[in-house]
Amino acid sequence: MDLVLVLVLILTCLLLLSHWKWSSKRGKLPPGPTPLPIIGNIHQINVKNVHQSFTNFSKIYGPVFTLYLGMKPTVVLYGYEAIKEALIGHGEEFNGRARIPIFDMVLKGGVAFSNGKAWKETRHFSFTTLRKLGMGQRSIENHIQEEARFLVEELKKTNGSPYDPTFILACVPCNVVCSIIFQNRFEYKDQDFVSLLEKLNENAKILSTLWVQVCNIFHVLIDYCPGNHNTLYKNFTCLQNYLLTKIKEHEKSLDVTNPRDFIDYFLIKEMQEIAIHNQYIHVKT
Repeated sequence: MDLVLVLVLILTCLLLLSHWKWSSKRGKLPPGPTPLPIIGNIHQINVKNVHQSFTNFSKIYGPVFTLYLGMKPTVVLYGYEAIKEALIGHGEEFNGRARIPIFDMVLKGGVAFSNGKAWKETRHFSFTTLRKLGMGQRSIENHIQEEARFLVEELKKTNGSPYDPTFILACVPCNVVCSIIFQNRFEYKDQDFVSLLEKLNENAKILSTLWVQVCNIFHVLIDYCPGNHNTLYKNFTCLQNYLLTKIKEHEKSLDVTNPRDFIDYFLIKEMQEIAIHNQYIHVKT
């Protein structure tokens, strides 16, 4: 009995401490519904109709309000005017990205979902390189038109019979992207290509599940609980290994004076950074 009382007392103290911390933080944040300890406002959000829940909150607290997803405060911008003011009127302050635990687990701290300086440098390099490769220009249009011709030829093979075009229509934009990254397209029945698309589709479905959202809120579950987030990790690992194989192939045939695709530009950038780093160390010593 004494042990039970001690546990109840400890739990009460933890809840009071949690409530005090939240109260002190909430004074600096936009208004919002009062959160409960540990779960926050999750119980007030209809997971089957999140948009309607946000609409209801905006009617009470205005277009900018705070929700607690678990113990994490999240500021919600509701409506076109609020989003426009934040992203355009205060673009510099709002150009960062939140930490997403599920991607931390999958990517192990890579730059794809990084923030701050690393993210800005990667974004700048990506846009600059894509422009060199024809993004927004005539050359990218040629890639699209070429792939459209392959699509038409594939559709002709159905001879007008009933056909589900979901997979083949997904192949078209993926092949355009692959032609920019790898400098080559895939046949629609290529096993590597089919496997990559299947894993991408499966990951997209997993990321939209309620379980993954719960893992992002209570990220301690990621390391200790079974679930489809482990499948997500396996699929990302397979995709990563495929890209590493392609990068190694490019390294063997790289011509720094004549970059062919995105991977070549990336390798050249890496070589330049290594050279600058080595030069700095030489000067310093």
